Amino acid sequence: MQRTDYQIIADMISPGSRVLDLGCGDGSLLELLSREKNITGQGLEIDSANVGSCLQKGVSVIHGDLDQGLVDYADKSFDCVILSRTLQALLRPDYVLDEVIRVGKRGVVTFPNFGHFRSRAHLLIKGRMPITEQLPEPWYFSPNIHLFTIKDFEDLCRRKNIAIENSVYLRGGRPFKKALLYNLIAEEAVYAIRGKK
Repeated sequence: MQRTDYQIIADMISPGSRVLDLGCGDGSLLELLSREKNITGQGLEIDSANVGSCLQKGVSVIHGDLDQGLVDYADKSFDCVILSRTLQALLRPDYVLDEVIRVGKRGVVTFPNFGHFRSRAHLLIKGRMPITEQLPEPWYFSPNIHLFTIKDFEDLCRRKNIAIENSVYLRGGRPFKKALLYNLIAEEAVYAIRGKK
């Protein structure tokens, strides 16, 4: 089953772009972008089983750890660098975000919004970490180590002088543009970003 954010990401990518997908998983997004947008794609993935899945799909992938940075990549060597549901699983999300802007002419970042009202209510009422569609694992097994909200991400972009070009939010799997209380009602966010000149 294709994730809803994949089509939103695809809509943000220009045809024929050179794309780097960081934490590319099994390569499904790069496969979709190759088919629909005729991109030249490369993935970077830490999980060996996912690397194998990428190779079976014919997706170019390198086995590596994002937290080590992207030192092998030159500045602006990609038209777009994608971090799809990956930022919250990194040890140094701020450092990797810097690398996204350095290596890519622009970036697309998606993440689950821990500020969603169900997550807040779950913590308030039950006193336990929530389990949702976007955060499906129990806290002790989750790859997510830096849970944050939409407003946290926007604040980080401001501090790092990163321009937000576009944003789309998801609620119940359906996209919507910024609205009143978007940090409370969005379950997931998709941002197109660029370094300010």
